[in-house]
Amino acid sequence: MPAGVREELLARVVDRIADQGVGALSLRRLAADLGTSHRMLIYHFGSKEGLLVEVVREIERRQRAALASLEFDPATAPADAIRSMWRRLADPALWPYERLFFELYGQAVQGYPGTTALLEGVVDSWLDLNVELAARRGVPAELARTHARLGLAVIRGLLLDLLATGDRAGTDAALEAFAANYQAGLPSGPRDGAGARPTGRTPPP
Repeated sequence: MPAGVREELLARVVDRIADQGVGALSLRRLAADLGTSHRMLIYHFGSKEGLLVEVVREIERRQRAALASLEFDPATAPADAIRSMWRRLADPALWPYERLFFELYGQAVQGYPGTTALLEGVVDSWLDLNVELAARRGVPAELARTHARLGLAVIRGLLLDLLATGDRAGTDAALEAFAANYQAGLPSGPRDGAGARPTGRTPPP
């Protein structure tokens, strides 16, 4: 089997979902759309659920890579960094994937067959990234992971609210309140305090 076939198929599925959504998607219909076979998709992904989990994990990977590669000015306020992350993740172009994420997340926590792989790193991978971003701004190490978990919970909660209600103004306002309160609660002191990474260095995607 040629190297990269699985990755190529996954990328094409990601594009297909962006264009047409998931809906009543079946593996046979998807295979026909992609010009491949149902058996080929089973071979690479195991099941429809396994394929959709990999779609979600790929989108999550892309978003973490994009956020990790941002060059933040060391003078940028933490609240502005939170706002920037929210604008990216609340982009309507990501809504089909985010709906799929929440659907599969709910199934995974209930142990639905084929979905539980989603739980591997679904929290920690984002915590690690946000701890890194917090460290660039001098957030003390003992606070950074707790703050990262809180921020992740807030962002995901507001994304679920946005998808359920369509209330962008309301979710933006709630995010604004969180960002402002978070910054106000940070210990005073220089943003480049001891233990912070040099701000000029960008971690690898």
